[in-house]
Amino acid sequence: MAAEVLTLLAESDQTVAVAESLTGGLVAAELTSVPGASRAFRGSVTAYATELKERLLGVDGALLAAHGAVNAQVAAEMAVGVRGALGASWGIATTGVAGPDPQDGQPVGTVFVAVAGPAGRKTARLRLNGSRAEIRRESVRNVLELLSRELRENARGQDTEQNGGI
Repeated sequence: MAAEVLTLLAESDQTVAVAESLTGGLVAAELTSVPGASRAFRGSVTAYATELKERLLGVDGALLAAHGAVNAQVAAEMAVGVRGALGASWGIATTGVAGPDPQDGQPVGTVFVAVAGPAGRKTARLRLNGSRAEIRRESVRNVLELLSRELRENARGQDTEQNGGI
């Protein structure tokens, strides 16, 4: 999935930046494991501590105080924030509870992934089962799949515009 995403980005001369919480750098590691990743990968911010989400990524402090870090809007703001901070075409983000204990009133396995790009932002709520490692691994796969879908949709939209709306 990482190779596919990086190919789609490179073909359209676009870039991606990553904001991670529960995945702790796994998304960035997955992307950078692909040879030639530097053509499209700008960098990442691992904002594991809640206050770093606000300070480094610009997530609304009132939102964090009211709902905690495990929230769809937090994921979306993380993606928007990393996109701006690292000057990327696309920002992606992960936040959630990998375990062993619940967090912010959310059970283990609750994960939010988000993508922010030229046409706006999308989030997905996941309810994952398994060990901490499995939840983190599935979170990586899901955020990369979400980005892949958005890149394909964005490319189709551009093709339609270039072909006179046909």
